[in-house]
Amino acid sequence: MNRRLAAAITLWTAVVPLAAQNNSARALPPFTMPESIEVRQVDIYSEGVRMAGTLFHTKENAGRKLPSIIMAQGWGGTAGSLRRDAAVFAEAGFLVLTFDYRGWGASDARVILTGKKEPADKQNFRYSAEVQSIREVVSPADFVVDWQNAIHFLAGEPMCDPERIGLWGTSLSGGLVVSAAVRDSRVKAVHSQVPALDGRWTMATAKDKQLTWEESTRRARGELGYPSPGANTVARLIGAPIRYQFASWTPVEEIHRIPHVATQFVLAGKEELVDNKANGEAAYERAKGPRNMVVIPDIDHYGIYYNLEARRLSNRLAIEWFQKYLKSDPAK
Repeated sequence: MNRRLAAAITLWTAVVPLAAQNNSARALPPFTMPESIEVRQVDIYSEGVRMAGTLFHTKENAGRKLPSIIMAQGWGGTAGSLRRDAAVFAEAGFLVLTFDYRGWGASDARVILTGKKEPADKQNFRYSAEVQSIREVVSPADFVVDWQNAIHFLAGEPMCDPERIGLWGTSLSGGLVVSAAVRDSRVKAVHSQVPALDGRWTMATAKDKQLTWEESTRRARGELGYPSPGANTVARLIGAPIRYQFASWTPVEEIHRIPHVATQFVLAGKEELVDNKANGEAAYERAKGPRNMVVIPDIDHYGIYYNLEARRLSNRLAIEWFQKYLKSDPAK
């Protein structure tokens, strides 16, 4: 077992409870959307399921083609917490889209039959049945598809320049944005803060591997349902993981495939949830395109959200990065 990966597992399973508990005591000051920002709610369809999205831009830029940024939260987060950041990016001259994954926040959820089979009586492939919604489970493969559909949606917005799209991700979504960029060549720049980029922690030990395979086999055989909404099976993180999806999710191993994408990583110097060396630093080393890495020395993982100075610094770095690679021609 790779020592870096083993260290990352230890951090996820041992340190997260303390970090999450301390995190609950920190609160941000109230936020009011500036009058200069126009906010519009939109519906994005990901594999037929409605995702809740919000568009932000300055009223001054209404009707103009703009470089565009897509934002979504990581493990257990929802788009409502990104409003203050989206406003900052909009004021910097970008069209910004935030969204909630399927089954999270204000988005609809995938549904599955509660019975074992579809009813035999169908009219034009339609039927009535009892279903169960799948909410608040953490499934990176599904999340990547949601990112892809958010890109497809934004490319159809009249104010979006589809040749100038950037992705902003944090924590788990700091890896998801790399996965999305690998799958869509319209993405030109990525900002990834306090990122997790390797899901193989679900296979790190013999015990982890046994649990992952057992869950996957039982679910495939109809013996195990999906986790309950908001389940806490990994420390105090909200939402239980679909373990086999993590096992095959390795954006740190894919980043070399996007030499056309400018990637920036902002790391916490006192990171306690993931191993920086095996995640952000490894991704930075393997990136083939324009790249940058900044370490904020005195913050932990949650400091990027609750330390306003650190949050503003990361936003400023994101704006500078997106301005360089979405607003101008860096070759000139």
